[in-house]
Amino acid sequence: MKVLKKAIVASLFAACMLQAADVLASVNGVAIKKSDIQSVLKARGIDFDKLPKEQQEKIVNKLIERELLASVAKKAGIDKSDEYKKALENYKKDLLIKVWMDDLYKKTLVSESEAKKYYEDHKNQFKIPASVHARHILVKSEDEAKKIINELKNLKGDALKKKFIELAKEKSIGPSGKNGGDLGYFTKGQMVKPFEEAAFKLKPGQITLKPVKTQFGYHIILVEDKKDESVRKFEDVKNLILMQLRQKEFSKKINDILKNQKKMAKIINNFAKSKDKNSSK
Repeated sequence: MKVLKKAIVASLFAACMLQAADVLASVNGVAIKKSDIQSVLKARGIDFDKLPKEQQEKIVNKLIERELLASVAKKAGIDKSDEYKKALENYKKDLLIKVWMDDLYKKTLVSESEAKKYYEDHKNQFKIPASVHARHILVKSEDEAKKIINELKNLKGDALKKKFIELAKEKSIGPSGKNGGDLGYFTKGQMVKPFEEAAFKLKPGQITLKPVKTQFGYHIILVEDKKDESVRKFEDVKNLILMQLRQKEFSKKINDILKNQKKMAKIINNFAKSKDKNSSK
């Protein structure tokens, strides 16, 4: 019997401790609970426990301020006003719809096989265009560009790259000059036409043997790498497809429900009638 009493006391003590841990603050006896905050943040995909302490503190302080302001508003009799009651009724409807929609969305499921089929039928959507990784040296005159090409044209491999970077830092007037002329990877349509055409014609490790003229000046281009057009793997896009298909199915369910409800309901739209009358005048 004593053992049973001890067990009951221990469980009650544990429950009290859990409740105390859940209460983050209180304002005039009104508890601000972590579980309440967590349920609100979870709907936005945020985990309170994973937030930095500074952010957690800001949230708790905001809720304390909300309680204080709510208390002031209540003392002013706002909760008795017609304006408040009308707003509350509208809010209740919006909340009712939101909770119902959240529940419907949870029940809207899409299988991996459906996602796989969509992927196979729409591979064009997941194409990665061909790209080039290039460096360039930009100068004002064609003669200067030709001189740089003469310094580079007999070099290959690492020696070419090293010298190119050195000359880019020294002579290029383009903003990438300080980075050795590095432009990173780019696809067709991202650069001006003459530059793009010249870069895509080169093989990795090659430079343009003639200056490339654009509205910015004269370029010498070195291509470091090229990537052919490819298609993203299913595993890389699976979650995105599942989310899109689920959203599409959810929207279809909502539209179907609305269609059925409109058929069964008696709807009198006076606004639409007055609009039709005005348009016929």
